[in-house]
Amino acid sequence: MDDAEPLHIRPMTLADCDRVSEIRVLGWQFAYRGLMPQPFLDALSAKADAERRRARFGQGDGSVLNLVATRGTELIGWAAIGPYRDGELRTGEAELYAIYLDPRYVSTGVGRALLQESVRQCAARGHDRVLLWVVRGNARARRFYERAGFRADGAEEPYEVAGVAVPEVRYVKELRD
Repeated sequence: MDDAEPLHIRPMTLADCDRVSEIRVLGWQFAYRGLMPQPFLDALSAKADAERRRARFGQGDGSVLNLVATRGTELIGWAAIGPYRDGELRTGEAELYAIYLDPRYVSTGVGRALLQESVRQCAARGHDRVLLWVVRGNARARRFYERAGFRADGAEEPYEVAGVAVPEVRYVKELRD
């Protein structure tokens, strides 16, 4: 891990799919240990995730943006933003769907930079608010979002993982005064 290299954030490419999937799986296994069933986390497959990601890459209407963070030639983080999903309904608000880092880069500023660029992109796309869902018991992530100006808005919903309800809390950040 070379922190001397400058951090760059750019749109994800098809060539990034394998590493993004690896980061996503490592991120889940790191962030959700003790919060989700361990057999589920252990069974996550970066290879299967990459196959799905490659198959979907470039499809859609362009409303979803995947960003990656790199240092030198190493891809170390990934975030995805797009329209807020309220069931099947699309609203005029933005949603941070995901933000994951290679666990070696947690608490190094990479996540903060990815989040700032994600929020900037949401504002540039004309959204007034960004919403996200975070596992209620994930204290590290909740502190991260709160330090970035996000606030829990009182909405909660269960997310089912391997037959276990994992409660999520919705956070919001206003982008315009």
